[in-house]
Amino acid sequence: MTRSFGPAPSLDDFATLAGKAFGDLPEPFRGFAAEAVIRVDDFADETVLDEMGIQDPFELTGLYQGVDLSRRSVFEASPPPMIFLYRRPILDEWAERGDVTLEELIAHVLVHEIGHHFGLSDDDIDRIEDKA
Repeated sequence: MTRSFGPAPSLDDFATLAGKAFGDLPEPFRGFAAEAVIRVDDFADETVLDEMGIQDPFELTGLYQGVDLSRRSVFEASPPPMIFLYRRPILDEWAERGDVTLEELIAHVLVHEIGHHFGLSDDDIDRIEDKA
């Protein structure tokens, strides 16, 4: 059987899927994360990869940049937090896994990065996911 999937989803397609995933989040979770800017790029830039000690750009599917809610000060202004979703690594993981939809994987990466916005570590997020 021959299947045709069409072209890979574009950066704009990913942004649309991320926006829908964000819109589907329950309150008050969504409200507390509403200030975060969601950006979709093909890959993390070289500076980010170098700072994180990552050699293979396919290893990073998302990134939170900013001052998380647990460390914010009302006395200091900070730029809006940003959540980066990396299209190519997400597509690669989706194709390799085959057990989730692209929409589910985008939502998973988005929620993971929002967890960092709330001050959770990767270990904290992993423990929460293991219990779900």
